[in-house]
Amino acid sequence: VRFMKKTPWFWNTRQCWYNYPYQPLTPDLHYYYMLEISFIWSLLFSQFIDIKRKDFKMMFVHHVVSILLLSFSYVNNMLRVGALILCVHDSSDVLLEAAKIANYTKCQKLCDLLFGLFALFFLSTRLALYPLWILNSTLFESWEIVGPFPSWWVFNFLLLIVQLLSCMWCYIIIKMVCKAFSTGKVSKDEQSDIETSSDDEDSVSSEKNIQSTTSNGTTDASGANGYQSSGICSEEH
Repeated sequence: VRFMKKTPWFWNTRQCWYNYPYQPLTPDLHYYYMLEISFIWSLLFSQFIDIKRKDFKMMFVHHVVSILLLSFSYVNNMLRVGALILCVHDSSDVLLEAAKIANYTKCQKLCDLLFGLFALFFLSTRLALYPLWILNSTLFESWEIVGPFPSWWVFNFLLLIVQLLSCMWCYIIIKMVCKAFSTGKVSKDEQSDIETSSDDEDSVSSEKNIQSTTSNGTTDASGANGYQSSGICSEEH
């Protein structure tokens, strides 16, 4: 964002299409694209070794479409509008990662606050800023300035897929927010983006404790067995 604020096409998206495709590739745009596509490739591979979430298929499609979009826009020299797309989609990640940290450290109130801010930012960027600022430029301004061309159709088709995925995620987030208002906190088992690996580890350890306690209880039929069982129940509740 710091280097894009100095460019005219950040403030006027019509500048993305003037003199297209004869637009110079600046080092800032080149490195920005390389970092982004490397990061998305890493997310694509790590998805198969990470915790499997409810939106696994959606995330997989999103990563594949993102890689296709970045590669396609780089080859076709659509880097200006591509950088704007990346800026819009990356802007809410800071709040999401902060909410994950709060979730890991068991700070429920902070997690709820950060997730609420993330939800507001995500909905505003994906349902308002992206279609009104980005899609308006790629669909209408580009048509007016440079006219449709073969790669134009492919590029906008991929962008519409991204918009469809964003609408699906927005629906999930709205459901989570509504449930949070009814229960008073963000429900961890409903979160697809905020990871719950620490909870899974706790559940695994509790299961091991139950098994070990049960095995110990079989050797002792006295009141010690009942004491151990009551202790586990209290821990679970």
